[in-house]
Amino acid sequence: QRIRFLVMHYTAEDFHSSLKTLTDEHVSAHYLLPAHPQREHGKPTVFRLVPEAMRAWHAGASVWRGRSNLNDTSIGIEIVNLASGDGGNITFPPFNPQQIEAVTQLAQNILQRYPDISPVNVVAHSDIAPGRKSDPGPQFPWQQLYQAGVGAWYDEATKQQRQQEYCSQGLPAQADLLKLFAQYGYDTSAANTAEGYRQLVRAFQLHFRQQKYDGVMDVETAAVLRALVDKYAA
Repeated sequence: QRIRFLVMHYTAEDFHSSLKTLTDEHVSAHYLLPAHPQREHGKPTVFRLVPEAMRAWHAGASVWRGRSNLNDTSIGIEIVNLASGDGGNITFPPFNPQQIEAVTQLAQNILQRYPDISPVNVVAHSDIAPGRKSDPGPQFPWQQLYQAGVGAWYDEATKQQRQQEYCSQGLPAQADLLKLFAQYGYDTSAANTAEGYRQLVRAFQLHFRQQKYDGVMDVETAAVLRALVDKYAA
């Protein structure tokens, strides 16, 4: 099977605009979740726009764990959310709890059918395209999904241990942190400039350090990164 990745997005448009965008000739995704999913037979309704056996155009220029052009090897889920703005000045509205219930159930179903999608390979669009994309943003409850068996998360005890270590000894060198980013899965090729590095750190924070996503490396961000590598990529 070619499917190795599950990619989460937000649409930055309302449902009708999202549906129009995702069914024209330029962009597509396998699934679309409305802001307020209706329920049928006790389950939230989601819309399948592209069969899983076919490639959808949702990831764009993307790299994760050494693979590029993730459209070829991924399933894309678009979630209606009216995020607005650009660059570092984006407003991120919260997701509806019914949406999160729907995306959790859908992702659980997909992961059951595609065992080659490892926890580390359940990713944000921002993970696979740092600097270019910010979705699904800091309001997306990645830890809640992890607790439901979807995606990766760090162990708090390991994070605290690494944070104490960095507080007493100082942050690791940037080169060493870049090795950890690459070891976990991120593309570090654009991080050879100050802005490229900031965008990489911000992408990581949007997923794993959502209280602070300014792109500035600090002891907590470094500790979370090391805890993830210790757990999944050591």
